[in-house]
Amino acid sequence: MLNRRHIRIKVMQTLYAYTGGEGGNFSADQKFLLGSIENMYNLYLLQLSLLIKLQERAEDYLRKTQNKQLATSDDKNPNKKFSNNQVLLALKRNIKLNDAFEDYKVKNWELDGEYVDVIFKATLASKLYQDYMQTRTSTFAEDKAFIVTLFKEVIAPNDKLYDYLEDQSLTWTDDLPVVNTAILKRLRKVKAEAPDTFFLPELFKDEDDRDYATALLKKTILKQTELNAIIASKTKNWDTDRIASIDTVLLQMAICELLYFPSIPVKVTINEYLEIAKAYSTPKSSVFINGILDKLVKEYQASNSLNKVGRGLMQ
Repeated sequence: MLNRRHIRIKVMQTLYAYTGGEGGNFSADQKFLLGSIENMYNLYLLQLSLLIKLQERAEDYLRKTQNKQLATSDDKNPNKKFSNNQVLLALKRNIKLNDAFEDYKVKNWELDGEYVDVIFKATLASKLYQDYMQTRTSTFAEDKAFIVTLFKEVIAPNDKLYDYLEDQSLTWTDDLPVVNTAILKRLRKVKAEAPDTFFLPELFKDEDDRDYATALLKKTILKQTELNAIIASKTKNWDTDRIASIDTVLLQMAICELLYFPSIPVKVTINEYLEIAKAYSTPKSSVFINGILDKLVKEYQASNSLNKVGRGLMQ
């Protein structure tokens, strides 16, 4: 679920908050990093549980409609297509997924049910829902297509939901694009006979990614003096106060990758940190960082200092 760029962002955030030195005990910072990454899974489960709560809210809505004192014939025989959506029911009946909700203590919507109502009302008001409810029956494929579009166009962009999630965790606003993309991928690929584990992907793609996260944090801290000296040598005409703190952190990480992560291609490192700079730093930061990294790479290549392994890793 987690990609390398977001791992870099998590490390950047941890380094930005780091106040120790090279010789300090950074076990607390590593714990913060891994905890911040692990917290993404809570967000992932919370978003999935919202889909289940929508199905339950739909069932409750139908019961109240049928039991109205002056219920019409349509009220007594309502269209149950949404509450019977096969994807929503598969999520609701997924034992392992419900176990994960318990393990991660995902109970937000029981306490803050008004946000379920916000999304439910937005769903009912959408043309997407109105078109979907034109018939009373559907195939699994139709149900899936509806839920994918509902999540993409109604749930994910909802401002009130965004504000709520932002209040729950400072890092979730950065995590939302990654988490929502992961959910959409799962929803698009789900089949009627999918196993219970289908909606429980691993947070890290593999152990290499987990190791990369902690190694990048540790090595950037341990090599701080060396990395800062390299940066200083390329910014002699710059007042240090003019260099954004985020830019310094990104340069430290990028240079650390160039020198101490032989399996990561040079081009990948440069492109990734430029994209992060565009999203998290000043408008001119990516140009500034690119200029410094470009000069360093040319120097390292000329002196054969880049010990990259594998085909094409010098590109």
